[in-house]
Amino acid sequence: MTLKIGVYNVEWMRDLFDTDGNPKMSGKEHTRSQQLAEVIAAMAPDFLGIVEGPNTLVDGSKTASKQMEIWTQTFIPDANYKGIHGFPSAGQQELCAIYNPDKIKVLFTPETKEGKRFNEPFLQDTTNRLIKEQYKHYRPPLELSILGLDDSLITRIIIAHTKSKGIFDMVDYARFEQISARDRLKLFAECMSIRERCDEYLEKNQQVMVMGDINDGFELDFYENKFSKSAVEILLGDVWKPEYVLKPVLPKPKLNSYGYTPNSSKYKDRITGDQINVLIDHILASQGLNVLSGTVWNPYLEKSNPLIQSLSNSLKKASDHFPVLCEIETTTT
Repeated sequence: MTLKIGVYNVEWMRDLFDTDGNPKMSGKEHTRSQQLAEVIAAMAPDFLGIVEGPNTLVDGSKTASKQMEIWTQTFIPDANYKGIHGFPSAGQQELCAIYNPDKIKVLFTPETKEGKRFNEPFLQDTTNRLIKEQYKHYRPPLELSILGLDDSLITRIIIAHTKSKGIFDMVDYARFEQISARDRLKLFAECMSIRERCDEYLEKNQQVMVMGDINDGFELDFYENKFSKSAVEILLGDVWKPEYVLKPVLPKPKLNSYGYTPNSSKYKDRITGDQINVLIDHILASQGLNVLSGTVWNPYLEKSNPLIQSLSNSLKKASDHFPVLCEIETTTT
């Protein structure tokens, strides 16, 4: 069986819903919902991880998964999607997913051991000084299990939206450097925590996929050279355990005068004001998964893909990120 698995940062999707959790049916929010729906319908994913999804309230009166189900029923009525979410985040940009229940089952399967849940503080040595510091995921990664309709486990999934490296305060250059280093270590800590969970799955001979907006890439900037590591490379794994190394579904991006290719988003350089293309949305898969293909749905790059070109306007306006879609082949029916 072939499964289409994707991830999409949909950019503050909570803005597309009213206070009761119903989709807004007028104005620019309605237009953006239509654009997002056009993209998702064309992708036709069997599983789609959603970054920056609608809010989940702690009391459960409003959940990301329920809102996603209402939204898909409204804007993609020909499709059959169910929603799923996990621990609420401290902020307002949730992690959730939609999936096709006619092909797979998806369960929220968080670690239950004390001190290991993604919604609890954890300790990491991010500076290799043999001193562990306490961190906490601002948005608890979403731990899911994808099962076949026969209940056999296909893969574990971890959806993440890790710490932004952006600095949004007015600071001088000395403070800018200090905050930049601090934020990078927070990013490393979150990815180290996720990678430990991947190792736990792999040690049980289970497959795993990590996906989401990691806010980092491969050899992206000065700080990766300064700390001799990047968040994505932490997620990939240890070269001394090659059988546990995760594989990207996309090719390694190449640097050019506009940034990186392929790219899933862009940012404005704080100093030069230039727009820099970056690949910060990723899908990483364990080696036991047969990945057939992987593509960033970027209309600027996929000039020869007629489907992506037909969605060019919606892809450019629906979100400030482009989705990533891959196909995997499974032995489960």
